[in-house]
Amino acid sequence: MADTSSSLSLPFILPNQAQKHVTHNEALRILDVVTQLAVISDDQTTPPGTPSDGARYIVGDAATGDWSGRAGEVALFENSAWRFFVPRAGWSAWVSARETLIVHDGADWIDLDSDELQDIESFGLGMTSLPTAPFSAKLNAALWTALYQADGGTGSCVSTLNKENSTDDLGFVFQQNFQTRGLFGLFGSDRLRLSTSPDGAGFFDGLSIDTGSGIVDQPNLPRFKGTTSFDNYCAANSWITVAINTTEFNDQNTFDAGTSAFTAPVDGTYVFGGGLTFRENTSTLVGIAGRLIRNGTEEISGSRGEITGPHISERTNLNIQGMALLNAGDTVELQGRISAQDGYFLAGNTAFWGYKVG
Repeated sequence: MADTSSSLSLPFILPNQAQKHVTHNEALRILDVVTQLAVISDDQTTPPGTPSDGARYIVGDAATGDWSGRAGEVALFENSAWRFFVPRAGWSAWVSARETLIVHDGADWIDLDSDELQDIESFGLGMTSLPTAPFSAKLNAALWTALYQADGGTGSCVSTLNKENSTDDLGFVFQQNFQTRGLFGLFGSDRLRLSTSPDGAGFFDGLSIDTGSGIVDQPNLPRFKGTTSFDNYCAANSWITVAINTTEFNDQNTFDAGTSAFTAPVDGTYVFGGGLTFRENTSTLVGIAGRLIRNGTEEISGSRGEITGPHISERTNLNIQGMALLNAGDTVELQGRISAQDGYFLAGNTAFWGYKVG
């Protein structure tokens, strides 16, 4: 068994030891010096001329006299003599002359508010900092709060991110098990982007805001507009699905020109509209109607419109519109009807369009 403790070198009372109180008092004396350590100064190099009993100092560099060769050690004046204690990593002390808390890092004493801590190269909170992330933290919650005016602050709290060039990246990366799932910021340009990724390799912009104008784009919004390239014949008093076989645009490929139907890619709220232009066959004394149909059979409420005759062939146009809550996989198509007599829905001037709004 060792004669002293491993951390503070406190002497142990040994078996059958005489004058045990001497050893016990020595241990208490050491504890009295280093526990709740406060020193008068930490940069003095010359011992004071008339120190008070119990005065403590941290010896400065290149010390002289009784302190010679004791730089960095804790000096205690007791019973008209100096005693010295070698600090270990983790010891902290309050320096009353400078009103500063210092800590020993195993080699030197460091001010907790010094430039040495203001210019550290890496910092890990709850973990070892990563080479690619000099500041790393492993925790379950974080809070930034403004310094209130009552506490001497402004009441505001602003965090600033800065990048060097327009083509550099700046923003927040959201990951799942260290694989990227989302981005928010200025990535690759000065446009503000909100992007998602299924695999950390390919990205889809949900929002993109132009820096110069503030105009918001939704590059991947499901939307389409299509027309028909031929006159669609409609027998009297019959509903037909208008053959929308040509698309002007078709984001997300949600519209099928082969079936003339839109298919919802995700659950949500959608708006649709259609324009039916009448072309006569035998008579203009007819009625024309249009509607939007969900899943082949269900009429979307509020979408039906109708015009009764007489009409001007190739100029009379019926516009309809409707909003619907759709589930992923639901379909929507444009239907038209001509009553009393047959007729056509005019090529080029008959259109169907839609997009997701929420």
